[in-house]
Amino acid sequence: MLIENCPIINVNVKVWLFWAYLRKPKWYSYLLGCIPVTVLNVFQFMNLFHVIMSGTGDMNKIIIDAYFTVLYFNLVLRTSFLMGNRRKFEVFLEGIADEYAVLENQNDIRPLMDRLTRRARILSKSNLWLGAFISACFVTYPLFSPDNGLPYGVYVPGVDVHASPIYEIVFLLQIYLTFPACCMYIPFTSFYCTCTLFGLIRIAALKRFLEGIHEYNTSRQMLFARIKECLQYHNKIIKYVSDLNELVTYIFLLELLSFGMMLCALLFLLSISNQLAQMVMIGSYIFMILSQMYALYWHSNEVREQSMEIGDSLYYNSAWLDFEGTVKKKIILMIARSQRPLAIKVGNVYPMTLEMFQSLLNASYSYFTLLRRVYN
Repeated sequence: MLIENCPIINVNVKVWLFWAYLRKPKWYSYLLGCIPVTVLNVFQFMNLFHVIMSGTGDMNKIIIDAYFTVLYFNLVLRTSFLMGNRRKFEVFLEGIADEYAVLENQNDIRPLMDRLTRRARILSKSNLWLGAFISACFVTYPLFSPDNGLPYGVYVPGVDVHASPIYEIVFLLQIYLTFPACCMYIPFTSFYCTCTLFGLIRIAALKRFLEGIHEYNTSRQMLFARIKECLQYHNKIIKYVSDLNELVTYIFLLELLSFGMMLCALLFLLSISNQLAQMVMIGSYIFMILSQMYALYWHSNEVREQSMEIGDSLYYNSAWLDFEGTVKKKIILMIARSQRPLAIKVGNVYPMTLEMFQSLLNASYSYFTLLRRVYN
């Protein structure tokens, strides 16, 4: 099965193929997408440095400019990592497509596959629509702002970007670049979430295999072969989660550091803002951060919890105590391995769980209260 035809991942894959981030490079796609977005991010960093060093910007402007600069840097980094590891992503996605085709023929797992596939597709499409809506808010907010600024603060040496007609040209360019920027950021999050959902399907399939293993107890050879297949499938799941962790762990480390800091700054800005339009926009920025981060950590937590239930499914539902000694030893090995949960880690250090997400929120709020107290 081709990756663009695999239902659980094809929404995000088609976006990446359209912009030529997978398979054969297309330079005209890069010239229309990631290259100008990267140039925009360079000018954003220059603007942030200029505003801070010159002291010409107030607190509101610095925080908003920093938010967009960090956001665009993150999406440029995601895309650069994707393109630099193009073949790794392709092999990983091809493995998902092949395994999905195999599991489609398993009638006992098919209802769960259909349900999680629908969830994955709804999640991917809703993320794209949410990203499009928030991006539209980004570029229309300056129209209602009293300072008539640009959607994203930029600084070009020797060019006054606020003078007509340069202002209008830059404004239109930023409106256009918001679309490829959204396509560079959102599909990576949706890719991870859909991959974890497919991991849940594979874990559920293994649990079904283990629950029905007593049916093979009529023949020692068949039972031993079935146990061996389950062990091999468990190892494939372990490798699958390990490969997924390798593809995302350091990107998520950067997000943990950058968006935790920006969440604190945006909460502070929200607390001192006295303009309704600005408060609504800041609220949308905070919502975008929280929704994306929560999606990542919730799905990671689900994989961790479900992987720990593999041993429970085998221990309580397979009547393994009636098996002979050599089979029991293999089952005990699988039960012992399942006690070490499968986890996606941030920077290969901390597992991504809901407890860690809560700790991130607590830390951001603590720094927010400290910043607010110092400001007062």
